[in-house]
Amino acid sequence: MEAVAIPLWMLLLLIVLSAWAVLDRMLIPSVRWYLRRRVNRVINEINTRLNVHIRSFQFTKRQVLIDRLVFDSKVMDAMREYAQERNIPREVAQAETRRYAHEIVPAFNVYIYFRFGYWLARRIARLLYRVRAGFADSARLANVDPHATVVFVMNHRSNMDYILAAFLAAEHSALSYAVGEWARIWPLQQLIRSMGAYFVRRKSNNPLYRRVLERYVHMATQEGVCQAVFLEGGLSRDGRLQQPRLGIMNYMLRDHDCESGRDIVFVPVGINYDRVLEDRSLLRALDPQAARRSGWFVMRTTLGYTLHNFWLMARSRWQRLGYAAVNFGSPVSVKAYCREREIDMRRMPAEQRGVAIEKFAAHLMQAIAQLIPAVPIPIAARTLLQAGSAGISEPDWKTKFYEQSEALRETGAQVVVPPHTREHTFETAIRMLELRHLIAKDGDRYRPTDGSESILTYYANSLATSPTVHVIADAVVPSVG
Repeated sequence: MEAVAIPLWMLLLLIVLSAWAVLDRMLIPSVRWYLRRRVNRVINEINTRLNVHIRSFQFTKRQVLIDRLVFDSKVMDAMREYAQERNIPREVAQAETRRYAHEIVPAFNVYIYFRFGYWLARRIARLLYRVRAGFADSARLANVDPHATVVFVMNHRSNMDYILAAFLAAEHSALSYAVGEWARIWPLQQLIRSMGAYFVRRKSNNPLYRRVLERYVHMATQEGVCQAVFLEGGLSRDGRLQQPRLGIMNYMLRDHDCESGRDIVFVPVGINYDRVLEDRSLLRALDPQAARRSGWFVMRTTLGYTLHNFWLMARSRWQRLGYAAVNFGSPVSVKAYCREREIDMRRMPAEQRGVAIEKFAAHLMQAIAQLIPAVPIPIAARTLLQAGSAGISEPDWKTKFYEQSEALRETGAQVVVPPHTREHTFETAIRMLELRHLIAKDGDRYRPTDGSESILTYYANSLATSPTVHVIADAVVPSVG
């Protein structure tokens, strides 16, 4: 028998192909079975404790959802009109439609959401803040119809809202967010998609894109997917509640069958912080004369801030950023709301439906305004600004701080100033303001430092949302911008 000589490259290729065959036929199926078993175990565990179960829609393969969206009858009509208006082949319009659908549709992974995402959100939230959650009507929230589509609607103070709300709402359901284009970077976008979020081009006026987005939101809502919506559409730049943006809500309610369809239950949520990480950037955005920051500047500043805080942690000198508080309100049923007012949004003319949705959004915004928690830094900032240019002594400031806390509590607000530790809470708030160089002591009186009035006003404005408080705040605290 003669030996057969083969080139080295061919031997290596045969080894690789053999290894791949073993992986494909033996190891990969075993790994898939193992992972599927773990995922099913998580699903069974989660569904036993969630108020709103994870829907079968969320387990559907992503490609199936994309195809379903692309061949939706209303999307097909919009695609034909788009092709005719721009005089382009139908195939080109369909390819563009598929690209939009691929961009929007998430790839929800229950294991990543509850085993990795929840753990990460909890760690980050508790690392940065003292987290406090309040429930204005916990009994009604716990007894929401399990077949209803639950939508958490909240004010938008910080990008931390995504993490905080997902962490605190994880006992009720998995939240699906609409996320802006800022997060479409590798590998962040893959993680966000696996958490069930969908990307939105907020400033796009492309009619085909808007129709694809509308039909996805409608599809997810009709299938009962629990969602979270920031009614303001973007971050508040002056600390006050902004006017509601009705796009996503319009998509949810435009074709909703209030009689026989699945009910939609909106849960208003109020969020507030002792420190908003983006506060200076948000205020800078109000100044039309401010020079635009480069991406390099943002990256350098963020990295410097992060390294500085790690250095403080290593020296045991780092402190958390104060309180982060979330307050969940009473659920609002769309069926009950429409029944009480004898309206059917699906059958209303477009103009009347727009007015009805606007009124409904205003109703939710009023509920959110009354739910926004009062945390120590905004209360301290407000009382300091009330003192004017003369400043205020520490004993007087403390007295005013206590009085404002009680006045807010009497209006029904969630005040995160525990009565038994209020002196420590006040002293901590003063120390935090000093560390940020927002206040200075001149003799025995505290005053805002030069240029800090706008930031202090930004925090004080977060208390100027409830109608009861609004009159007082307007009298003493100027609005930023």
